[in-house]
Amino acid sequence: MPPSSPTLTHARVQPLRRRAQFEAVLASPPMVQTAHFALHGRLWSADDAAWRATFGAPGPWLGLVVPRRWARRAVTRNAIKRQVRAVAALHPPPAGAWVVRLKRAWPTSEFPSATSAPLRRAVRAELLQLLAQRLPQRLTAHRAQEPAC
Repeated sequence: MPPSSPTLTHARVQPLRRRAQFEAVLASPPMVQTAHFALHGRLWSADDAAWRATFGAPGPWLGLVVPRRWARRAVTRNAIKRQVRAVAALHPPPAGAWVVRLKRAWPTSEFPSATSAPLRRAVRAELLQLLAQRLPQRLTAHRAQEPAC
């Protein structure tokens, strides 16, 4: 049986790598937010020449911004990035460019260990809320507001 071609919504999530890609996405305000994360996004447009120049191929692109200011230890930053990638693999965003940005530190009084199980569960729950619940709701509302052609 030949492999089926991936659709735009089920394509492998590609990482953002270049500064211009991050700048293009972060120029817009966050589409959705939770207590600790903000999701900036730009939907793919076939007519946009700037998109093709910056990103090349269509599909979901994902960038991560986990500043040292909000996660002091490298092990914490890397654990958060792993969680983002895992949730994005389970709930891939639609075709476009997306940046998940950590915007607030997790309280060390509640999570003293950098890789504790409670911290992993809290991060994962918030990312699921961001990517699996709030983003689809926001996109549905956005599509409902667009004028019909």
